[in-house]
Amino acid sequence: MAKKKDSENKWVYVKDSGIHGRGVFAKRDIPNEKRIMEYVGERVSKDESTRRGTEQMKMAAKDKTVGAVYIFDLNEKWDIDGNVPENIARYANHSCDENCEAYNIDDRIFYYTCQEIKKGEEILIDYGYAFEHFADHPCKCGAPKCAGFIVAKCDRTKLKKMRNGKKAKSLVKKGKRTKKDSSKGSKKKKLKA
Repeated sequence: MAKKKDSENKWVYVKDSGIHGRGVFAKRDIPNEKRIMEYVGERVSKDESTRRGTEQMKMAAKDKTVGAVYIFDLNEKWDIDGNVPENIARYANHSCDENCEAYNIDDRIFYYTCQEIKKGEEILIDYGYAFEHFADHPCKCGAPKCAGFIVAKCDRTKLKKMRNGKKAKSLVKKGKRTKKDSSKGSKKKKLKA
């Protein structure tokens, strides 16, 4: 597991966020498509991931000072539990208008900018949570196109129709965007947290 402290990262730092708790912010102007940080943590099985996630949600429901679940889907067999001190990427907050995307490169999670980010701006990703649990995840991003809940982009139309009292059509198939990482020649797969 790579260990990179906030002070060692040349692109970002952690501070209080107006969206939720702590957030990740740009130390300097960051160009589009720049890899800015790695999501690090303990590699755990899917069963262990489910156990930890459920336990963490129960603790967070009882005590608002307890952090959220920091588990990232890695592959069919493993997840990454990012609830470790050296993982500054865990503080990246959700937004319905994200400026970064997470990619899996050779079973490691990296955040890349998807637009230019100015010094001092908060680093924001789309958590892309499953629709069936949307009510558990109200969104506080404040973006003009905020869906009101943290759900994957492909489910936002369904959510909007449902919230407007209209019968929603079946889910749109989730498309996974793939990019080529020219520095390594390996594929990057867009992820959901």
